[in-house]
Amino acid sequence: QHGMTVAPVVANLGPLEALTLNPNPDEVEEVFTLPLAHLLREENQGYTHFRTASGYGYTLPVFLNGPHKVWGLTAIVTELTLELLVPGRY
Repeated sequence: QHGMTVAPVVANLGPLEALTLNPNPDEVEEVFTLPLAHLLREENQGYTHFRTASGYGYTLPVFLNGPHKVWGLTAIVTELTLELLVPGRY
């Protein structure tokens, strides 16, 4: 939409406890993980409705995890990934 290219990567990184992440603090406020089983529970799934000034409306997915919400482009990529990884369960 804005001339950006996004290339999501799905990988098995091994035990998360063994990872050392160094996110850019100008871009990332906090890092957290969500198990696949958590994402597949309906009570953790939702949708957000938006309306533009011109009256055009659209709906995007959102995933809930306590104080955290996965939304926007990350939620769209997560939803598409779930559709590919677990068809019929999502």
